[in-house]
Amino acid sequence: MSLQTGTRLGVYEVISLVGVGGMGEVYRARDTKLNRDVAIKVLPETFAADPERLARFKREAQVLASLNHPNIAAIYGLEESGPSAGSGQAVSAIVMELVEGPTLGEILSAHGSGLTAHAGLSPTETLPIARQITEALEAAHEQGVVHRDLKPANIKVRPDGVVKVLDFGLAAVMQTGSSADAQMTNSPTLSMQATRAGMILGTAGYMSPEQASGRAVDKRADIWAFGVVLYELVTGKRLFEGETIAHTLADVLRGEIDFGKLPADTPVALGDLIHRCLDRNAKSRLRDIGEARIVLEHAIAHPEAANLANLGNPANLGNAANLERWWRRALPWAVAGAAVVSLGVVLAVWRPWRMVARPPEMRLEIITPATTDPLSFALSPDGTQLVFVASGDGPSRLWLRSLSATAAQPLPGTEGAAFPFWSPNSRSVAFFGEGRLARLDLGTGRPQTLATVQAARGGTWNADGTILFTRSAQSTLVRMAASGGEPVAVTKLDPGQTSHRWPQFLPDGRRFVYYAMGTPETAGIYLGSLGSEEPRRLAAADTAAVYAPSGWLLWGRAGTLVAQRLDLQSRALLGDPLTVADQVGFDGNGFSGAFSASAAGLIAYRPTSASRRQLQWFDRAGKLLGAMGAPDDGGLSSPRVSPDGRRVAVWRSVQSNSDIWLLDGTRATRFTFDAASDRYPIWSPDGSQIAFDSNRKGTRNLYVGLASSPGSETLLLESPQDKYVSDWSPDGRVLLYGTRDPKADWDQWMLPLGGDKKPWPFLNTNFLERIGTFSADGRWVAYQTNQSGRPEIYVRSFTVSAPAAVPDRGTPNPGGQWQVSTAGGIYPRWRADGKELYFIAPDGRMMAAPILVTGATMEPGTPVALFQTRIYGGGTENAQGWQYDVARDGRFLINTALDDASAPITLLLNWNPQAK
Repeated sequence: MSLQTGTRLGVYEVISLVGVGGMGEVYRARDTKLNRDVAIKVLPETFAADPERLARFKREAQVLASLNHPNIAAIYGLEESGPSAGSGQAVSAIVMELVEGPTLGEILSAHGSGLTAHAGLSPTETLPIARQITEALEAAHEQGVVHRDLKPANIKVRPDGVVKVLDFGLAAVMQTGSSADAQMTNSPTLSMQATRAGMILGTAGYMSPEQASGRAVDKRADIWAFGVVLYELVTGKRLFEGETIAHTLADVLRGEIDFGKLPADTPVALGDLIHRCLDRNAKSRLRDIGEARIVLEHAIAHPEAANLANLGNPANLGNAANLERWWRRALPWAVAGAAVVSLGVVLAVWRPWRMVARPPEMRLEIITPATTDPLSFALSPDGTQLVFVASGDGPSRLWLRSLSATAAQPLPGTEGAAFPFWSPNSRSVAFFGEGRLARLDLGTGRPQTLATVQAARGGTWNADGTILFTRSAQSTLVRMAASGGEPVAVTKLDPGQTSHRWPQFLPDGRRFVYYAMGTPETAGIYLGSLGSEEPRRLAAADTAAVYAPSGWLLWGRAGTLVAQRLDLQSRALLGDPLTVADQVGFDGNGFSGAFSASAAGLIAYRPTSASRRQLQWFDRAGKLLGAMGAPDDGGLSSPRVSPDGRRVAVWRSVQSNSDIWLLDGTRATRFTFDAASDRYPIWSPDGSQIAFDSNRKGTRNLYVGLASSPGSETLLLESPQDKYVSDWSPDGRVLLYGTRDPKADWDQWMLPLGGDKKPWPFLNTNFLERIGTFSADGRWVAYQTNQSGRPEIYVRSFTVSAPAAVPDRGTPNPGGQWQVSTAGGIYPRWRADGKELYFIAPDGRMMAAPILVTGATMEPGTPVALFQTRIYGGGTENAQGWQYDVARDGRFLINTALDDASAPITLLLNWNPQAK
């Protein structure tokens, strides 16, 4: 159950959602009686009807109440109330100590992203943390409580260094005997009901072998989990991390434990402790966690002794680092008192252990459902999850795939989503869609709208709770709190630049990389900062960049994914680019790439074929009639059918240069040749001319050229604001174009082509109005606007004469206004006789609304779905304008994402650029 800010549970008032812990949603709340902040864990309403889960939730409160220790998060009470306002559901919640600070998982992710010798923590960092964990477990074990889900995500480190063990929600009072009931209670599948739901009791990678095999467990299960956590702290790598849960459990039961990965500076006592905790034979395993505490306390008090102790113990010879230290100490004695043959024997023994090979690079494929937006996917920072846009058999929306699972699941409420990005703790996903930036806290219900946007251009989220994103196609980067608020500008356009997009924070949460569109001299990848540092251009590139661990920057160049080291001190790239993968997909018009990198080191990418499109003809029933040209991987976009239906003008990118092209079904002919970016072609009513926009002078201005004479274009309108052509009036007298008001958003203006040629505003409001289109008789203009909070299709009446005086902002255009779409819509197009208006629904369906005109008024009918499309971008407006057109004979020409757009996403594991 999701609680709103201000909701009261007894004396507690909810402030904000913190995340998901164990079985419940966790909120920050205020104890209004004692004036302190607390954490409230609320049972989701989906669990409320399950008596077994409810009983286990209450048992968590009872278990926590019995534990009173400075290293265990304290419980203050159990709140149970009647139905909450607006939900009709009862609320059960545990009131707990609010623990500030990151989890160990977050610390490891952040540490592994830095320029360190290895991804793990140093011994001086590890030992105090490990000691406090043992003290918490020792206190729990003395009360007869086994945690059974100890892992880095359940351990927090406060800013003062105090460690708190959280989430005893899976703990159970230790049972004696070996009855069938006891074994069932401790099984990874708690009950038949849990088995059907696929619920695993505990986290697979941290389960003890006896727990993974369904046998009864005792405190030695926690000792095993502690050993796994300790291994991860020291190495920075998960010990058991299979492709699926089944693979992970198999590794827990039988997989080889590579103690050779322990770094060279690991104290011998610590390495020996890890060995003893990770003995699969529970009878041979360390017997009591208190013994581990004693070892750690001694190592902290006597660091040199910890490094020298037990060097002769054969158990330590499995640790390559220990053996190397032994060899360094033994070498002088060997030289003085042993023969050369003996030294050779020692070297023969030592070298195979010393030269422990890194894990080899591996590339695995993730199959996804069909998608019309193959570039929209993102790895979670912890490298355990993948979110992507796909439709499958339903609407286009976000899907979530845990990399330990075999299948992905759609995320409700994300229909029409695009370009997702993650919170730093990997528990929330932000995305764009339906004219908004939204946030979905996983497992908590519906998405929360954070801000309105014109079109998706990427976002990023840092550990301080700041989101950096772009609000429209021609804008700078803005920042806002992850909980919402008013966006504030962060960057400003330099001369020659037209927009900033696709930001990504670096690990420090202050600096970020982004892509600047503009002239060849100003476009490319930049390094920016939330501070006072001036942006620095890093490289010219075909796509934006992502940041990978150990300081590597990845971006697209000529269809290849390349990487180059980023030196943050000099704010420059070092060395030469390395090839990571060939034929990786990218959007040559929007400058985004089909690749992602996690803070944990995992890289994902999709091949070039995943972005191929083709213009295809369909009839009213959705039957494929043919194609206009061959499949295209040049970012084909914004098709417009000529008045005679024989040719199509499109915007496409070849060798990173965006131009207008003409297709006739047999050949593709280039219409513009300038090195600048030319976009959004519109035919004149008689088909003799083509208007478009271009940034040849920095700002996007309007141009027009003869359709029969490619390269003959002339400047039509120049002004300080960016512009694009929306439509040409049927009588040829007026151009309808979009322009951005610096104080508001996109408006629709009219440019008379005769007389004084002075533009005037047609739709001039505080909302976003885009992609206007004239009816065949020129009396009506259909357009999309976000005035209702999401894109909808509206119609206004139109007269060619400009108003006597330009109305003030917010004054409605003279004439009526009618809403046509009822559940969202983009890209309006008229039927040739004006009796229907077409548009694309959020789920990608082609919609048709009947239009009844009576005198000076009109009456839109109820929209009906004609057929499901595979239109590029689905039902979300993207960076490349409209994606279909309607010929005068009623055929639909749709920019279709081809079936190979569902090409697998490749996961690159153990990437080792130093070895290349």
